[in-house]
Amino acid sequence: MLTRFKMISTFIVLLLTTTNLFAQNALEGYITEALKNNNGIKQQQFQFDRAFEALREARTLFLPSVTMLGSYTKAAGGRTIDLPIGDLFNPVYSTLNQLTQSNSFPKIENAAVQLNPDNFYDFKLRTAMPLINAEVYYNNKIKQQAITLQQAGVNVYKRALVKDVKAAYYQYYQSTQAIDIYKNALKLIDKNIAVNESLLRNGVRNSTALTRAQAEKQKLQAQLSQAEANSKNAAAYFNFLLNKNLNAPIVVDSTLSVPAGPIPADISADNTVERREELKQLSAKKDIYELNKKMEQSYIIPKLNTFVDLGAQGFDWKVQDKSKYYLFGVNLQWDLFAWGQHNAKVRQADISLNSANLEYGQAEQAFRLQLSQSLNNYNASLASYSSAQSQLTFAEKYYSDQLKAYKEGQLLYIELLDAQNQLTSSQLQVSVAYANVLIAQAETERNLATYTIN
Repeated sequence: MLTRFKMISTFIVLLLTTTNLFAQNALEGYITEALKNNNGIKQQQFQFDRAFEALREARTLFLPSVTMLGSYTKAAGGRTIDLPIGDLFNPVYSTLNQLTQSNSFPKIENAAVQLNPDNFYDFKLRTAMPLINAEVYYNNKIKQQAITLQQAGVNVYKRALVKDVKAAYYQYYQSTQAIDIYKNALKLIDKNIAVNESLLRNGVRNSTALTRAQAEKQKLQAQLSQAEANSKNAAAYFNFLLNKNLNAPIVVDSTLSVPAGPIPADISADNTVERREELKQLSAKKDIYELNKKMEQSYIIPKLNTFVDLGAQGFDWKVQDKSKYYLFGVNLQWDLFAWGQHNAKVRQADISLNSANLEYGQAEQAFRLQLSQSLNNYNASLASYSSAQSQLTFAEKYYSDQLKAYKEGQLLYIELLDAQNQLTSSQLQVSVAYANVLIAQAETERNLATYTIN
């Protein structure tokens, strides 16, 4: 069973990617241009670049940091330290003066040293590095998952853009086909007018048929004008997706091909949605919440940092040998109790994780439904296209027979006009059904995520 599923899956991929070589080259060129120039893609790329820079920032937290610190203080007043130097030494000096019968030992005043340093400078280079820090570790992991999240987001937008470009290209192609159909119908009307004028000159027909043909021509001209307007709108939208001038010419291949047959209806979509980048986004989101939960739980792990200071300090801007110093140290921070704050953060992270798991399951189910619907729509569009082709064959034969009968005078013009309208309508139906098959193919390709995104 598994081998059979793989074979069918391979058939799908080949079926959805099989188009005429020339058409594929032209369309692929436009897709490449859109992926390069579309403003939405550029915005997504900016988001990715920002996430990448955030990852680089997180990685630098593991490395030593060097900071210059400096201070200068000018102080007066404040607390002092009283030193009773006079009280201690003056009795001794007095005795020495008596013994030496001199005044060699003068009296000393008690000293008061100001605590606030006056005219004092302190400049140093501090080098610090974390030794143990779980938050830094998990923060780096979270930023790595953010890169995955943003890359998947870019690919989601790219894949949607590819589908939109293909659909817009096919719609524009259909609009050009509609213009050609109305122009061909006008040619047939001109021929009918010429025939009716000839019959009127020869007295075989009255002017009613000619008037009716001329009225039909005016109606077709109005429809042609509307088709041309629709084509301009389709071209403008296509060029908008490519971020080009809205009036830029579009190369249209008349060799676009429809796949040979429908996708087997018994294929299960359950095993094909895992390629969707949206699920990769949600998976990365789950990983981020899981890492955030672990980071909140890591409060129990102590933080250990080390630092080295190399500097100089002194008074009156004097630099001496004793002014220079170094200071080495280790800092320890261990949050033992915070009134349940950390536990509350862990519970919040756990709730976010459960929500992400639920979101993933819902998205996966929605994508399966979406894929199942697109497969059904694709098969239905193929059936509609086949039916439209059959109706066109009958309409062409019917018109040919009616025209022959009309020229032989065996048919009213209103009956010929009805046959012509059926022919034009059938041609338009084939054109629309043809484009619908290609659009449904692009939609299925997008839901299967089979287009190669660079």
